[in-house]
Amino acid sequence: MLQVDGLSKSYGSFQALRGVSFQARAGEVFGLLGPNGAGKTTLLRILATLLHADSGHATVAGHDVEREGETVRRLIGVVNGGMGLYDRLSGREILHYFAGLYGLSRARADARIAELDATLDLASTLETRAAGFSTGMKQKIVIARAVIHDPAVLILDEAASGLDVLARRALLDFVLAYKGGERLVIYSTHVMSEVEEVCDRAAVLDKGELIAQGSVAELLAQTRQVSLERAFFALLQEHALRQQAGPARVRA
Repeated sequence: MLQVDGLSKSYGSFQALRGVSFQARAGEVFGLLGPNGAGKTTLLRILATLLHADSGHATVAGHDVEREGETVRRLIGVVNGGMGLYDRLSGREILHYFAGLYGLSRARADARIAELDATLDLASTLETRAAGFSTGMKQKIVIARAVIHDPAVLILDEAASGLDVLARRALLDFVLAYKGGERLVIYSTHVMSEVEEVCDRAAVLDKGELIAQGSVAELLAQTRQVSLERAFFALLQEHALRQQAGPARVRA
């Protein structure tokens, strides 16, 4: 469902991605982990056709993100922490508006909103203007807006950030329910407990490089740790030591 081959991206002298490659399959939640500055958001923006890579390529359901951007945008849904809403519109009006952008009929949009209401428990959010939304209400509509067209690939970039415990629970349950069939969820987060609960496999990025990937069990076995958080820090430490050792070997 997602193929990433040798993606690199620089901003001036800063190299945000360094030849990143991995695959993610339909029917799974694929985690994307890394500290701030690891390159996660740059990678996700390339996959969402918002940035152009300097080199390498990526495909979504067989469609190249560079050459077939319009097709890819119809196949994906994106949620990140900085997405705004139209304050004067109700939740239902917002969802109808975006359903129209994706070419859904009024009847299909109504049916899809009913499905999402049942899954996300949108309740009064549908009839309330966005200006009056709580953080949890806002995030529910942002998520519903991203999947109104039933995309094959859902990209969640720190989607649980700022949510209370009830809204976070609803999000995680939705992720687990959404991944089935021919769908893929890309889940980027700093919260290791979320990864342990919802992700089938994960990739770890550090300083623009992919340093490990596999299931939670495989990452634990690789690092000989008892928790994903400890495994994550062990991988970062090992990567830092490798980087320090490299110049030393060259000087020798």
